Amino acid sequence: MVTRDRDLGSTAAYPGLSGRWVRRGQARICYVNPRRPRHWWLLAKRLTRIRFDLLYVNSLWAPSSIFPILAARLSLIRARRILVAPRGELAPTARNVKATKKRIFLPFWRPFLSGSRVLWHATNPQEAELIAQTFPGARIETRPNDVSISGEPLVPSAADGPLRLVFISRINPIKNLTTALTALGRMSRPAMFDIYGPIEDVDYWAACQDLIRRLPETVSVNYRGELTPDQVRPTFARYDAFVFPTQGENFGHVIAESLSASCPVLCADRTPWTPVLREGGGEVLADLAPETLAHQLDLLAAAPPERRLRARHAAGEAYRSWRARTDEPNILDRIRMDAASR
Repeated sequence: MVTRDRDLGSTAAYPGLSGRWVRRGQARICYVNPRRPRHWWLLAKRLTRIRFDLLYVNSLWAPSSIFPILAARLSLIRARRILVAPRGELAPTARNVKATKKRIFLPFWRPFLSGSRVLWHATNPQEAELIAQTFPGARIETRPNDVSISGEPLVPSAADGPLRLVFISRINPIKNLTTALTALGRMSRPAMFDIYGPIEDVDYWAACQDLIRRLPETVSVNYRGELTPDQVRPTFARYDAFVFPTQGENFGHVIAESLSASCPVLCADRTPWTPVLREGGGEVLADLAPETLAHQLDLLAAAPPERRLRARHAAGEAYRSWRARTDEPNILDRIRMDAASR
């Protein structure tokens, strides 16, 4: 496994890991600083000595995927097959980011992503359709992401006081935090809103801060910084609802984490989670107008503590039902079993 030596957007590398190979369980992991040519040189020396069954890349446009795919197609890395996971990068909202560069690059890139050696991992039927439209003839495997959340949903407890809302995600235009903040400004009831996540887009965060400054005194908003993975579920467990008016998710792991903490989700209808949320996991918004979201938030704020508690139990049950339906081999297991049968 090859990965960056730091969290997304961070300037600080993980202590003692940069440029090193580390064994974790059955995996060997190389932590690379993309700006250090020596790291790439040491990595290439090792990888060219091994014959791989599969090269699996988690992006379509990132240099960390482009270079390994080129190396495999030019036989600099010996890999029988290449598995590409676009991770939502073909969705219209994602393609609109640096659209001109992608449009110019795609005709060059498309031939390297065709042929019988290349497989595609779609996380839902909508993404599979986008892959097929962009890369005609692509061999596509549709499987949801594996969610590594063990155990039963967290048991919620009732709480008095104003409505407690949370946003946990990257602060980026696609996640649409500005709509949540605008809706808070149009609520007629008190609420508390905490924001967690890395600030990926400084200009967008400045726009969010401007909206926060204009909010009425009845709405309390605080930016709480970033969370480590083990802090996410316990944090969700402290809130009445997760407000997530995203412009689109190819999967939405954070939604699974919220439901597993028995925290209902108020979400756009642009994720694969719509059926689960409609079962009792929260509210699905077809209309992302701030007025619509504000109305839903006011309804939740007006509910007595026992009704909010029932909604939280329903979110946990929705997660439990979803998890029971997804106990099937993930895509890597299926490829391994296919290779073993040859």
